[in-house]
Amino acid sequence: MKVAMVGHKVIPSRRGGIENVLTSLCPILAEKGVGVTCYNRSSDKVENEYIGTVKDKKYKGVALKRAWTINHRGLSAMIASFTAAICATFGRFDIVHFHAEGPCAAMWIPKMFGKRCVATVHGLDWQREKWGKGFASKYIKFGERVMVKCADEIIVLSESAREYFKKTYNRDTVLIHNGIERPVKKEANEITKLYGLSKGDYICIVSRLTAEKGVHYLIDAYNSIKTNKKLVIAGDTSDTDEYVEMLKTKASGNPDIIFTGFISGDVLSEIYSNAYVVTLPSDIEGMSLSLLEAFSYGNAVLCSDIPENTLVTENKAMHFRKSNVKDLAEKLQSMCDDEEIVNELKNGADEFILGKYNWNDVASSTLDLYKKVLKK
Repeated sequence: MKVAMVGHKVIPSRRGGIENVLTSLCPILAEKGVGVTCYNRSSDKVENEYIGTVKDKKYKGVALKRAWTINHRGLSAMIASFTAAICATFGRFDIVHFHAEGPCAAMWIPKMFGKRCVATVHGLDWQREKWGKGFASKYIKFGERVMVKCADEIIVLSESAREYFKKTYNRDTVLIHNGIERPVKKEANEITKLYGLSKGDYICIVSRLTAEKGVHYLIDAYNSIKTNKKLVIAGDTSDTDEYVEMLKTKASGNPDIIFTGFISGDVLSEIYSNAYVVTLPSDIEGMSLSLLEAFSYGNAVLCSDIPENTLVTENKAMHFRKSNVKDLAEKLQSMCDDEEIVNELKNGADEFILGKYNWNDVASSTLDLYKKVLKK
């Protein structure tokens, strides 16, 4: 069985949720005998930490090919999805697997030539504020409609997404969650040198800096509480430069708020390993990998009460009312004031999440779906 992956930026990478998923999932599919090819955008490069893992245009058994595009905001993803779809159509693939709704606008091409197509909806992207209400969001919604019409099977990450497609299009979907691996915890070394951080002296968020992630709520809440804990914001812009500038303006009067920019490798591992509390104040999620990662390191987690978060965390996290800065501040203050609350949440957090979600199960479910599609 040969499968082409379409719709991501570049593999291997941690620069986004889709990239993170495919970097973990594709090698396991390859181990299970699937011939996986990832069509990387020609405008993106593999991060330094992964350069040594790519040899002869392969990453852990996964073939890497380039989908031509131009490096221009708003056009790069659209062009790459069409060039990748065309390449996959005329390649020897049994299945073309699209990731995200926007790239699915090109799904009609392989379908027209008789290819089997699968799509994974990592989130209802047209809802994301960074795309506004203009052409971009309308294009993504168009991709959603093409997907509903053309896809042999659609994978969703949450019950709410499954309900959305059933209610809106009367389309059945398949729920396959993301997974997580057991990490290696690290002592604070690099983060001490780079940011002056030590174990347990900071609250953090690890996220793309986009409005739906709620980082602005977190800064406002943090500025209103009394604590000696620093606030670390680990992440970078995602075509959201104006939003990031707004965040930095909000934080400019507080020297205890630290923006690290994009981090990965040992630095990221140290951030997770030594945090006092990890936060996720998002308004919209598909299924957050940073939430799974925070748990896998045994962290106490404070997150918004959207179903995509609460169904993952159950009673193992502290929740606050979505978009409510006052409630977020009160919960944050209580965790800063009472270490017993934090220790109780940390207790067994890693085993809870590792027992609930793992990549081998995700790969097995995905492979079963591929087989089902090919039998149709």
